[in-house]
Amino acid sequence: MSVQIFPSILAADFLHLSDEIEDIGDADGIHLDIMDGLFVPNISFGPDIVKSIRSVTRLPLHSHLMIIEPWKYIERFVEAGSDLITVHLETMKQRPHLLDVIHDLDVDAGISFNPDIQIKDAFPVLESVEQVLVMSVFAGFGGQSFIEESLGRIETLASYRDRTGLTFSIAVDGGVGPANAASIIDAGADLLVAGTSVFGAKDRATRIRDLRGRS
Repeated sequence: MSVQIFPSILAADFLHLSDEIEDIGDADGIHLDIMDGLFVPNISFGPDIVKSIRSVTRLPLHSHLMIIEPWKYIERFVEAGSDLITVHLETMKQRPHLLDVIHDLDVDAGISFNPDIQIKDAFPVLESVEQVLVMSVFAGFGGQSFIEESLGRIETLASYRDRTGLTFSIAVDGGVGPANAASIIDAGADLLVAGTSVFGAKDRATRIRDLRGRS
């Protein structure tokens, strides 16, 4: 199965958002970075923008909640049209059953964590997620460089998945581009999140094919 490509809409031109979405029609879905200015320094957008995006595309929408109290907003992002909700492991201490809340809303659940979180800390929840989103940069800013140590973290996750027979997908977010996509895929990734790499390209369809590793 070919790796999936989910462009991060945060890198798009929001003045022409509908056109930007149409221009990535060859993608497998759209990644939505939701930031609250608290869990991460930046503020991005909320459910209303997600609803607007849903109105112009049938592509799957993955909402990555980089917010300090995700349980307050999950239902709103599901109602807006999200197909998968990703929360950060760091925010689950107060709500250990947060993944159940997501599943009860009949959408897929994902877990993510920053590069300074040990992979083994996520092992206890991996049987309850459809996706693990490996942050290969620190959450909160676009355009950062890929942290090379992330390759080992991806390999550790892929090895754990093989040993346990679990079926979660491994997504990678941060500094992903044509120069490192093959290495990331070889390490075990199933899905690449790419922002500036896709939306900064003149030919988005070709860039998406390049990231998949086929001409």
